[in-house]
Amino acid sequence: MTDATIAALDRLDALRSALDGVALPLAIAGADRARESRAAAVRQIDDYVEPRLRHLDAPLLAVVGGSTGAGKSTLVNALVGTPVTRAGVLRPTTRQPILLHSPDDTAWFASSRILPGLARVRGAVLDAPARAADEERVEGGAGSVVLVADARVPRELAILDAPDVDSVADENRELAAQLLAAADLWLFCTTANRYADAVPWRLLDDAAARAITVGVVLGRVPPGAEAEIEGDLRQMLAERGLGTAPVFVVPESRLDERGMLPEAAVADVRRWLAGIAGDRAERSRIAARTLAGAVERLAATARAIADAREEQLAVVRDLRATVATVHADAAERVGDATRDGVLLRGEVLARWQDYVGTSDVVRTFESWFSRARDRVTAWFQGKPPPPVEVEREIESGLHAVMVDEAGRAAAEAWARVRQSAVGRQLASGADLAHPSPDVHERAAKLVREWQRSLIELITQQAAGKRTKARVMSLGLNVITVALMVVVFASTGGLTGGELVIAGGSAVVGQKLLETIFGEDAVRRLAAQARDDLDARVHELMAAQAARWDALLEPVERGAGADELREAAAALSAAMAAVGEPAAPSRALLLSDAVEGEALEERDPGSASPPTDGEVRDVHELGTGQGAPQIARAADAEPHDGRRDEERR
Repeated sequence: MTDATIAALDRLDALRSALDGVALPLAIAGADRARESRAAAVRQIDDYVEPRLRHLDAPLLAVVGGSTGAGKSTLVNALVGTPVTRAGVLRPTTRQPILLHSPDDTAWFASSRILPGLARVRGAVLDAPARAADEERVEGGAGSVVLVADARVPRELAILDAPDVDSVADENRELAAQLLAAADLWLFCTTANRYADAVPWRLLDDAAARAITVGVVLGRVPPGAEAEIEGDLRQMLAERGLGTAPVFVVPESRLDERGMLPEAAVADVRRWLAGIAGDRAERSRIAARTLAGAVERLAATARAIADAREEQLAVVRDLRATVATVHADAAERVGDATRDGVLLRGEVLARWQDYVGTSDVVRTFESWFSRARDRVTAWFQGKPPPPVEVEREIESGLHAVMVDEAGRAAAEAWARVRQSAVGRQLASGADLAHPSPDVHERAAKLVREWQRSLIELITQQAAGKRTKARVMSLGLNVITVALMVVVFASTGGLTGGELVIAGGSAVVGQKLLETIFGEDAVRRLAAQARDDLDARVHELMAAQAARWDALLEPVERGAGADELREAAAALSAAMAAVGEPAAPSRALLLSDAVEGEALEERDPGSASPPTDGEVRDVHELGTGQGAPQIARAADAEPHDGRRDEERR
């Protein structure tokens, strides 16, 4: 365990966390495939990449795979020399994977070092007659792997009989894919009449992409057709980048009374496997090549999932932009309604104009101010003050416009989001077609706070003693209403000669303000008041749009596309350094004395039997028709799917 290996394990953990944290909940094109790829990538990290990276010297695992009826179990039986797997006409025959290993390698496979999600069941080759009534119970151990230690299996290489890759049972197909992904090398079985089928070639394409070592067993070849069929198969392999894969031809042969092939039929396959098992350098080469290919495939898968993640986020961004645009448009419509003078029409505004005195607006401030002050006094003698009426009228109108536009925006956003299947998926179970129940109170609060901000503006502007005295003489409320009228008028903010053609209440209110503050100050006050109101209205509508966050944010949470790509690139870079010479870290040197004994126990040459917690004892149950079979425990304890953390 070198510093480079520890660094690679850290990068592998980072990639796994990023993959595990990627959210792909939206039902868009390619999402199902991306989710399946992500699950397969995480599973392969747990099942193969991490354990192989931790223990580069562990025995190899050769997985025997192939289509239904390809003769996988028959081949495994022939390799071992005794019927250890269930082979017959019933499909699927392999309901539970069987892992054959040398007794010296027990410790490597009895623990959850590889395939941690599968429980271990201890099996044994028995000569006792089977009890047919027990067959279904023994075969029903889904989620487990049967371990069979047999001296006829060479050391340093275990053989695993996998379910059919094209099984009619979904769980069998998924398990077959999982086991093949956890293999150091494949022994792929096909037949003379099925070697061109599409399903096996999809898996062989995957093997080529992963640079995994593959041996192809071509069975049931009719006499005299060996050369032709083998040549055609080799050409197909070469076209798929597997030209160096050995091809073993097994002629069509009669099985003996135990259902066994003649020993000579599989002699070449046995020699090939034994040669690998007995050559340490070749084992290391195969393990390193398969590991590098698996990591390269992981990086490519992570990049593809990152692309899928970006597509999900792009959909969410579009939906969010749709909702935001609809509510921003609503805010703009509120602004338009408060600019065109609509809120200033009616009897109340006419009384406001009379109150201020249209005929006096062009006179000097002194004479106008005197009459205006007298008029204010008259209004307060038993009559409702016009400023109060105008203020209430404006409040009511502004409030009604905002509430109406909030409702319109909610309905429009709901309709536009639900135009797409993804939008309907997100909006399922939600009710955002109407504004929030508190929108009335929010709008009323907005008006009150805006009015208070106007008073603060006026107070700040009336800092001088003379200006302050004028404001106090007329009343702060009158000045505030005048500013509101100017803001809501289509002519608000006009000065000088522009007022000649403006007319109306706005001119009256504006002239009143100009006599107190001056033209430039009025222009600034009106602009500030308008900007403040627009900002508050946009904030109100944005709060209504933010109700969609509860539906959109779960998609946005988790690892991002860049995080995935960076984790994949970091792992690839770290793996490149694993093969380079490096000194062990100080931490590992210091811990050698502590860990030495534990590592020695896992050494293939001196492996001790697995502990009681690792593998359950076997019930002496036999299956088959008088032939030796595997006895399996029906009560295997399931593993939790994750190894205990042991790094550092």
